[in-house]
Amino acid sequence: MSADLPEMPEDDDDLLAAEYVLRLLSADLEGVAARRASEDAGFAARVRDWEARLAVLAEDLDDVPASPRVRRALLQEISGAPESRGRRWWLGAGLGLAALAVLAVVVPLPPILRGPQFGAQIASADGALRFDASITGTELVLARLDGGPRPGRALELWLIAEDDPAPVSLGVLPDADRAEIALSPDLAARLDGGTLAVSDEPPGGSPTGAPTGEVLAAALLVAL
Repeated sequence: MSADLPEMPEDDDDLLAAEYVLRLLSADLEGVAARRASEDAGFAARVRDWEARLAVLAEDLDDVPASPRVRRALLQEISGAPESRGRRWWLGAGLGLAALAVLAVVVPLPPILRGPQFGAQIASADGALRFDASITGTELVLARLDGGPRPGRALELWLIAEDDPAPVSLGVLPDADRAEIALSPDLAARLDGGTLAVSDEPPGGSPTGAPTGEVLAAALLVAL
């Protein structure tokens, strides 16, 4: 396993992104990192990079979360300090790779480390409206990179499954650069070969259950 471990971070932002992905931050710092990931495209890219680089550690593990007591005890044993004071323990002299290996074996890493299963770059023909979509399990994360709804209108996201041409609404997109959408297990099982599309709709979304306005952008989901 050690041969596949990623390189250690080289700057504070990279370190913060890595610790955020590993869930090693205090509640306050995790909130700061979450806001950075939703507002700062560069930091969000670092988070996605660490998710991908660390996913190899969780590929063969069953998802059995450790209790808070066991997690604190493990961190205390490895770092010699409580979690809130041992934020950088895994970069200590000679401890980085060993600690990651222990975490991988003793405390299964969270599902986020398994990395996205599907992704899509959704863009209009003129590039004025662009989204980056990634799906992990039953969670779809949609980052708006450019553009937005027309005045007095709304954007609605749709899934067109390969086995059914009827679009399924995934909801009206919020007026924000990032949206997290929970998929039903049935929809999550139909993603392979599917298409994500964004349509122009009246406020509140389509009243018919199907796109009523122009389909502004669409892209095939790609297995990652």
